[in-house]
Amino acid sequence: MKLMVLILNKLDALEYLLEGLSAAGIGGATIIESSGMAMTLSRFDSSFVSASIRALFSSADDEDNRTILSVIRDDQLEIARKVIYSTVGDLSMPNTGVLFTMPIDFAEGIRKNRNTIRSTEEANEG
Repeated sequence: MKLMVLILNKLDALEYLLEGLSAAGIGGATIIESSGMAMTLSRFDSSFVSASIRALFSSADDEDNRTILSVIRDDQLEIARKVIYSTVGDLSMPNTGVLFTMPIDFAEGIRKNRNTIRSTEEANEG
């Protein structure tokens, strides 16, 4: 199992992304409102952020990003990447997002795949 972390900058793609992940069998995720360091420093009027960089983040309709956390099976990573690329675009482009995974060596309280539950229930009935 893996912890998939997507820091999504393209907030207009969030609904389609979640629908796509759900349709692909990735049914659980936690979405956290988040912001990057440069955005946060610009709000603090930090001396570490130059005036030219600060101007990039000073529009009235500044939007933060969303951090999406999902525990996935190892075999779900490629389908998740395809869904992300088809809804968000190429992550190597600016202002799209950042995706990474981390191995999970222990997890508890994770809902089982509904298909697995149905198959088990059907096997028990027969």
